Amino acid sequence: MVSHRRPSQPGLGVSARGSAIAAVSAAAATAAALGASPAGADPQLTPEAARSKVDRLYQEAEKATERFNEAGEQVGRLRALVNQAQDSAARGQERVNRMRGLLGSVAGAQYRSGGIDPDLALLLSSDPDSYLDRASVLDRVSARQSGVLRELQHAQRRLAQVRMEAAHDLTELERSRATVSRYKHTVERKLAEARRLLDSLPTADRDSYDRASRSGRDELPTLSGGAPSSARAAAAVQAAQRALGRPYVWGANGPTGFDCSGLTQWSYGQAGVGLPRTSQAQRHAGRQVSLSEARPGDLVAYRDDASHIGMYVGNGQVIHAPYPGAAVRYDPVGMMPVSSVTRV
Repeated sequence: MVSHRRPSQPGLGVSARGSAIAAVSAAAATAAALGASPAGADPQLTPEAARSKVDRLYQEAEKATERFNEAGEQVGRLRALVNQAQDSAARGQERVNRMRGLLGSVAGAQYRSGGIDPDLALLLSSDPDSYLDRASVLDRVSARQSGVLRELQHAQRRLAQVRMEAAHDLTELERSRATVSRYKHTVERKLAEARRLLDSLPTADRDSYDRASRSGRDELPTLSGGAPSSARAAAAVQAAQRALGRPYVWGANGPTGFDCSGLTQWSYGQAGVGLPRTSQAQRHAGRQVSLSEARPGDLVAYRDDASHIGMYVGNGQVIHAPYPGAAVRYDPVGMMPVSSVTRV
């Protein structure tokens, strides 16, 4: 969990800020592309064509869902940067106030003893920089005062920089929120069209679609049950099995509903292992092995873009969250083209 109060730091993470902002820009472009061509309904579609179109819509929605999850992570990272910048600005303002208070005490003592030094009065103004650059000014205050004044100058400049960074991060945060919203609308539109097409099919065709969907016909190596590669893999499998029957909910990572990467993230989370949020990132969260070496707990990513992911549980089966309207279930590991197998 991100803390909203951070320890004092000399500066914010430039690389973290740059990475988050770059990811937001890329996500915005992808969101626009995914939503560019709305799916139109064709009342002349045959049941076979309708089922094929539903498959395509689910696949596009799944890709958009993973991008939605990724954009949501960027929102979290940017929110952390904003909180850090705001905390740093608050600490900087406190420091400036303390130093100005100290110098104000010096000025007050001078005034009571016969009048404040004009140069010190100017240095206590909102912009002492030009005076600090004049050696003649520093010659007329004590060494201690000049040191505090130099610190004040630095603190004020740093405070201005931090406030500028915070304003920039806030702007990027709003952009990332808009990106998340675009992905959400893309997913909702594609899922609504898929549901409309399914509802237009006769009951027998709808039932047939659900039974046959992702049932797998690819030629695969012989896979045995095997044993999990580690205790944490075994615990993750047990967690995934407890989730059987819970509904697919896009953008959800448990415990009452899941999308595909949400299920694997949650399952490994129950084993004390933190996985990234998206299927694309999860495929790189461990050591990749061949499908013939798959053991229970390994993550199986599908399609070249890894837009779907499940957990291998042995005997040629995976547990996964398939698509809206279908609960978490077992399916053959070859239900779709396998792109990678990752051992966490």
